[in-house]
Amino acid sequence: MKKRCIFAKRMQISACKAKQNIKNVKLKNIIFYIFMLLPILATAQSGENAFNFLRLPYSARAAGLGGSNISIIEDDITLAMHNPALLINVSDKTININYMSYMSDSKLAGAAFNKAFGERAAGAITARYVDYGEFEGYTEDNIYTGSFSAKDIELAATYSYLLSNYWSGGVTGRFIYSKYEALSAIALGVDLGLNYYNPDKGLSASFVLKNLGAQVKAFEEKNEKLPVDVQLGISKKLPHAPIRLSLTLTNLHKWGKDDFYNADGSEDSTSDILLKHIILGADAIIGKNFYASIGYNFRMSKELSAGGNKWDGLSIGAGLNINKVKFGASYSKLHVSSSSFLFNLSYTL
Repeated sequence: MKKRCIFAKRMQISACKAKQNIKNVKLKNIIFYIFMLLPILATAQSGENAFNFLRLPYSARAAGLGGSNISIIEDDITLAMHNPALLINVSDKTININYMSYMSDSKLAGAAFNKAFGERAAGAITARYVDYGEFEGYTEDNIYTGSFSAKDIELAATYSYLLSNYWSGGVTGRFIYSKYEALSAIALGVDLGLNYYNPDKGLSASFVLKNLGAQVKAFEEKNEKLPVDVQLGISKKLPHAPIRLSLTLTNLHKWGKDDFYNADGSEDSTSDILLKHIILGADAIIGKNFYASIGYNFRMSKELSAGGNKWDGLSIGAGLNINKVKFGASYSKLHVSSSSFLFNLSYTL
């Protein structure tokens, strides 16, 4: 039976021969019950959301596949920010920096580092900073009060564990801070991820609960919810072609017409609501050193295209691996005002 282990060189996971006997069945049972119960908790979190920058992609590879992907197996530390269970596939001691252009003058930057703990566990720390630029303040009487800035900061720690030959789990804890002029807020959040990967079949499937948590300090004493997201994803490599197809289902706890927005003000039909949960992606893996990806996000196409431009849901990406250096870039539209470019650069020590 082929097995996988962490930091396998060039992701030759199926060749890993390390012994991986299951020593703690109780741990697997606990994780199973957690994932059975937490969708109910996530469904209960309704109302207005704060800290919506948490929805923005961290990985250029995931962004090029439609904005979110939780199931592809690659030696890419940024994918673990979308699903903590995927950290187990990343080479030991990888450093990453990333940069994304967002709406208007807004910019986003981040960094990450991971470390293996034995043959079955890995951890990582990440940081992300969003700068929305400078704004001019005015009173209700149109009196100029000076300029001010707005920013979001996220600090996170991730732990991933190889549960068996095919299953891995992971958790990410987040400290979140936002400051807009004189107002500030603090929140604590948690992501939980589970992944099944069968290298013989080229099949990977994942389940993730994102942004579970609450505010510790609210804006103007008004408590708001984190942008909870329940996701399910599957990726499959075609047997006789260097193509991998992905399907990601998002916001599986939201099925009401009031849960989504349309730029043209129209009301969603049942089929529209169904499509808004779907992200399709495909990537071509050209040798060991290059990939190209394309994706389509049905929700983005509806929420960003007031003029009916269906191309707003399209995203593309590409990446290059040279020895220990990995570079990825993507193009997508994440805001109605402008397009976004996301760049990732990683180096394995």
